[in-house]
Amino acid sequence: MIGIVFLSIFFALMIGIGIWGMRKTKTLGDFFLGGRNMGPWVSAVAYGTSYFSAVLFIGFAGTQGWQFGLNALWIALGNAVIGALGAWLILARRTRRMTQNLDTMTMPEFLQKRYGASHLKPIAATVIFFFLLPYSASVFKGLGHLFETVFGISYDLALILMIAFTGVYLILGGYFAVAVTDFIQGMIMFFGAIAMVAVLFGKGGGFTAVIEGIRENYPLHIPESQRPSILTIGSLVFMTSFGTWGLPQMAQKFYAIRNERVIPKAAVVTTIFAAVIGFSAYLVGISSHVFFTLETIPRDASGQILYDLIVPTLLTEHLPEALMALIMLLVLSASMSTLSSLVLVSSSAVAIDLIPIQIDEKTGKDRSVALMRFLSAVFIVISYLISRFQFSFIVTLMSLSWGAVSGAFAAPYIYGLFWKKCTKPAAYAGLISGLITEIILFFALGPAQSPLAASLAIIIPFGVVPAVSMFTKPPEQPLLDRAFEGL
Repeated sequence: MIGIVFLSIFFALMIGIGIWGMRKTKTLGDFFLGGRNMGPWVSAVAYGTSYFSAVLFIGFAGTQGWQFGLNALWIALGNAVIGALGAWLILARRTRRMTQNLDTMTMPEFLQKRYGASHLKPIAATVIFFFLLPYSASVFKGLGHLFETVFGISYDLALILMIAFTGVYLILGGYFAVAVTDFIQGMIMFFGAIAMVAVLFGKGGGFTAVIEGIRENYPLHIPESQRPSILTIGSLVFMTSFGTWGLPQMAQKFYAIRNERVIPKAAVVTTIFAAVIGFSAYLVGISSHVFFTLETIPRDASGQILYDLIVPTLLTEHLPEALMALIMLLVLSASMSTLSSLVLVSSSAVAIDLIPIQIDEKTGKDRSVALMRFLSAVFIVISYLISRFQFSFIVTLMSLSWGAVSGAFAAPYIYGLFWKKCTKPAAYAGLISGLITEIILFFALGPAQSPLAASLAIIIPFGVVPAVSMFTKPPEQPLLDRAFEGL
């Protein structure tokens, strides 16, 4: 009952923000970037909430916590230092300046204008559409199963509720509503994560006692032959940390900041936020070695461990009802913020990158905002259908999505920001080599080695791009002068 009351208040607040955001959204720039007027706190928390979704709390924390033990904390450290602090300090200023110089709003637009490559935009937009949309469906899927487990409501009803409320505030208010709701959701995530660890570790006898229990029980639960190698741990840290640098929904946060003066403060806020969320999630997952035995760990009928149920079962068994309701809001917030960013970027791939801006000849109004709203609604419905029916082809795309998108964009995007000699053919080669590498290695190595496949898909284009640039025509000077003005 407490959870239902919390959810009702939460959803009412989200709808109110959506209506407020609608009044501030007049142009396509308003809808997609909030008018490039986001302050440091809102921008920082929006970055963090897009970074961490229910996949972290439900899937990653349970899976890596049980399999990796204390080594899972390296992932949290990498996410905070590389994925958050490094991204803001290295990419934010140049991304903000260059996208403004080139008058671009999306990653495909940036790549097209930075390299003078007319066909690069539709190719990049297609990659975003085919791989980020299934990724958004995976977020819905994890959230639906959590609500089914904790509240006892059906998976179908949980999906419909999540889609309806996410759709309302996103479609009405665009990026402004997303950013403001992200800030509120981020505060829920921040304090909920701290409370979750404090109460759970308190029941385990205190922080020191739980850590000692993990050290003692991990060798008993995971035989040495089944423990992850340094390569596996390193590739997962790299994929989830540096891999975010090439994701369009993360780079979008840099486009939207008010000015470059907000970057240092935003970098600090994002890093603290990422550290609290990441370490809290993995500490809970790792503590499963204290609260479960090999006999009591959740399993299916065949005896296989149900990793996605480790954290939900752990929390429902050991947290009081009021705190569990807050944790549900935490996971819901993480999912809705990630989902809204994914849908916004996916819809922009069509509304901005594939369809020319629509101006009404009679009124002179930009009809692209209406198109963005319509496509956001369509993509949310598609995400629901994917989550509901779990088409096998789409499930494969979900597993490929992170490595495919980051592998395709990271090298062309980062070289484009820093290296004037990077050429148009090199940008094409970088995008295509990253995408193909991910697809080939994913099937060659198998899903169990997907972090390694994704890491190699991100790394290889960083060698391909300079190699191709050495033997192809350099960019025209006027293009470079415009792109690098003030840098």
